Parts: sequence; structure tokens; C-alpha cells
Amino acid sequence: MGSKCRLIACEEAWSIPEVAEELRKVARGPSQSSDKLLVGGIYDADHDTTGYGKMNFLEGLKDIENQRLPQMDEYGVDMHLLTLTAPGVQMFDADTATELAALSNDRMAEICRKYPSRFAGLASFAPHSPKRAAKEVERAMTELNLNGLVVNSHTNGEYFDDPKFWPIFEAAEAHNATIYIHPRGPSDTLKGPLMDYAMDSAMWAYGVEVGTNMLRMMAGGVFDHFPNLKICVGHMGEMVPFFIWRINFMNSRAQEVGRAPKTKRSMEEYFKDNFVFTTSGVEDPLALRYAIDRMGVENVIWAIDYPYQPMKPAVDFINDFECTDDERHALCHGNAERVFHINPE
Repeated sequence: MGSKCRLIACEEAWSIPEVAEELRKVARGPSQSSDKLLVGGIYDADHDTTGYGKMNFLEGLKDIENQRLPQMDEYGVDMHLLTLTAPGVQMFDADTATELAALSNDRMAEICRKYPSRFAGLASFAPHSPKRAAKEVERAMTELNLNGLVVNSHTNGEYFDDPKFWPIFEAAEAHNATIYIHPRGPSDTLKGPLMDYAMDSAMWAYGVEVGTNMLRMMAGGVFDHFPNLKICVGHMGEMVPFFIWRINFMNSRAQEVGRAPKTKRSMEEYFKDNFVFTTSGVEDPLALRYAIDRMGVENVIWAIDYPYQPMKPAVDFINDFECTDDERHALCHGNAERVFHINPE
């Protein structure tokens, strides 16, 4: 194992009561979004049809001092990178979403100021209002001194290859702010057969949803317009690293026959140059070793996915993983410090 190194967990969910209350209203409303199952389970215990309410995720999401910090201390986790939990503000109307993103960013910044060695944070924004979102990115990075950005894949079924979102990318690139694209339930045009057998969320649909967004960004030429834009995804790369050879080959063929636009770089080059990914929720040493060897250790970051994943097994996983000391330091803190502007110890 080598010597003990700093542990920074980089996809740690969190929320505030105001967002939780608005999501409770969504759970009781007429929405047919695929997110509604999970939202109802977490935020509306009286009408939970999923069983998720029994896991009491909401208490863990809203807590910082009573449960989270003591567990971090117990298991040797030095820092959590906080993210407003999915679906964030993206199920609300644009005005409500913009207001609640700003409020959650203010609260997150307060936590980071109170516990500067224990918490860093990624700012939320409302993608359905791109110009206001860009202003919030500017505020979060310059006034609140947060560490990057988080968004939950599609918004109203729209994906990030759409040029309407470019003001957000311009602001993120200008401030060297990595955007963490976290999963949410699949869009209405995608969900279909993903809604049965609990496949609608983390078992399968989340990876399909975010992977689709990632590929649309790469194949659609987003990174030709924003070559320095950095995207982070979770869950060992949402399956893309394990399919990258075929993705790359088939996209090159599609470009040759005119079914995809010509891009300046290949899909694999975009993935290696513009993406990093975390281990959140995938505690498989074979998968991690493949990810390091195939994509480079500089592109892989350790995470827990608390409170949806328990801390101890995730800590045991990374502590027991067979790797060099250089790899361990990169995985556990070095890459996080670089990508998310976290001060080294």
C-alpha cells in the first residue's frame, strides 16, 4: 500500500431544505419524468412507491456536521467535494432553478469557508437559462471561490451539443472550471425500456443517459469550439472507457460516409483530452486497473458517492487497490487538486 496519503472524495452529494421542498412538490405533481420515481422515494416519504425512503438518503444529504464529518474522521477521508444532488435544480422552471442554484451555491460556500480543509464544492446553475447560468458561473468562481461546476445531464430533454448552451461553456472555459456531468433519469425520448426492473437509475439508465450526452458533445464538435473545456463524469466513466475503441472506430466510419460531422480530433482524443472521470459507486479493482492503463492515471479520480454509497467500503477499496505510490497519490488527491483547484496540503 505504501504510506497513507490524503483522501479527497470527489462526488459527494448534498442538498439544502429549500431544494428538497421543491422536489417534494415535484414528486406530488403531474410530471411524468423518469426522475420522479427516485425523487418521490427520497423527498416524499408519505407517497414512496420505491422503498428508497427507508434508506433515509435525505437526512444524509442535508447533514454536514452530525453524520458526515464523524464518518469522514472515522474512515480517514480528508475532504468531500460537495455537489448539489441530482436532479439538482433542473426539474424546476427557469426562474426557480436560477434562484435555488444561487442559494445552494451561497450555502455551499459558507460550508467551505467554515471547514476549508474538509470541504470543497461544485457550483450549480440553471441550464435552461444559459445566459443567467453563465453569470452564476462567473459569480461562483470569482466571488464564492467554489471549485468548479456540476450539472445533471439533460435539461428538458436537451443535450449539451446544442449551441444554446455555449454561454455556459464560454464562462466555464474562461474560468478553467471543470463541469461535472452527473446522471439523472433518462429523457422522455430515451427512457422507454429503461423504466422496468429498477433499471431507471443507477443500475443502468444513469450510465446510458450520461454516456449519450458525452458522445453527443464529442461527435457534435463541442470541443472544437471549446478546446480547453474540461468535463468530469462519475461511475468509472459511465461505460465510455470500456467501449471507446468501438466508439472511435464507428464515429470515424460515420464521418467518412457523411452521417456525422467532420471533427478536428477523434472521439478517443476528445475523451482523453477533455474528460476526466471518477470511480464513484464502482468499487471494482479490475475496472479501475483497466481505466488507468487505457486512459491514463491522470484522468481517473477517486470518489465515494456518499450518501448513496457507504463510506467504509469505498475507502477500503482504494486503500486495498494494488498500484504504485505515484498512482495512489494521483487517484486519491493529486488529480482532484489539479482538476478542481483544491489547495495541496
